Amino acid sequence: MSTVIGPYEERRRAPAADASRARVLSTRSVPPHQSLDFWHDAVLATLVGMDIATDGPTYDATLRTDHVGDLRITTVECDPGRVHRSPRLIARGDGRDVFVALQSTGRAQVEQDGRTTELRAGDIGFFETVRPFRTAFPERFQLRIFAVPRILLGRSEADVRQLTARAVRPNGGLPALLAPLLDRLADTSEAYRTPVAERLAGGVLDLMAATAADLLGEDPAVLPGADRVLLLRIKTFIRWRLSDSGLTPRAVAEAHGISVRYLHRLFEAEDTTVCQWIRQLRLHECRRELVVQAPGSVSLGQIARRWGFSSPARFSRAFRSAYGLSPTDWLDRERASRGTGAAAC
Repeated sequence: MSTVIGPYEERRRAPAADASRARVLSTRSVPPHQSLDFWHDAVLATLVGMDIATDGPTYDATLRTDHVGDLRITTVECDPGRVHRSPRLIARGDGRDVFVALQSTGRAQVEQDGRTTELRAGDIGFFETVRPFRTAFPERFQLRIFAVPRILLGRSEADVRQLTARAVRPNGGLPALLAPLLDRLADTSEAYRTPVAERLAGGVLDLMAATAADLLGEDPAVLPGADRVLLLRIKTFIRWRLSDSGLTPRAVAEAHGISVRYLHRLFEAEDTTVCQWIRQLRLHECRRELVVQAPGSVSLGQIARRWGFSSPARFSRAFRSAYGLSPTDWLDRERASRGTGAAAC
């Protein structure tokens, strides 16, 4: 027999959020007979009101929620079950956001706006929170849910109605970029701080908006911010290939079907050049690795080559030019100021 978790008004409120930005809630923190009530409260406090049904009296589930700029990111990992966003719960007025969800593992059978679809691992789905929806999870699953303020998505209610209950497959085009980016962002959200987080969130929102436009049959290239979307794609491409010493402006431009001149123009809008940006990223990663490695466990040359510098000498010159010290002198100063050789950058 199914166990159904009742409306939020009939349950206690979930505990207040931790003082830290990210928080984790797990049914394993309470006795098994309280797991369903606990999970209901956790979902209501973090996402929106939903009735939840399971096939047993207990439930094993965990959620982690964090913010990156204007994006609220929630990763849920749960046993099989069914959820229903009903008109009664919508009347509570907690549907301010559109959900952009990435199915990481398992499957989701989604019903909204008269359509049904199945999300498989890697698929993206749009959920409108001001209209009812049902979702069934026939097996244990992980889902990344990005709560997007609807005004920032830039779509009308009628547009969003066309996007719901459609499986967006990451087979090519913008979805092939968006899906792994969302997955990575959910995993690394705590690494970003203001203003980096705000700029990153803005780029992700642009990419979501461009993907939505593409699904609606519009040309994403004519949308405001199209250059920002392309720049985000290029920066993501560069981050994934930092270790390649052959990562030149020409290689980046050819990979994106644009001219080198146009590539430079994109970076000029951010008061930098593509070469400076690549070098800055490489130096940042080298600094981070220098301070986390145990003294003597790895050489400067190994770290330099790992992040795309063709030789230790080139790395040392670039490092001194950027920070005014050699890598060795900088590391000695960092360890002295922190009192440890294991602190993170």
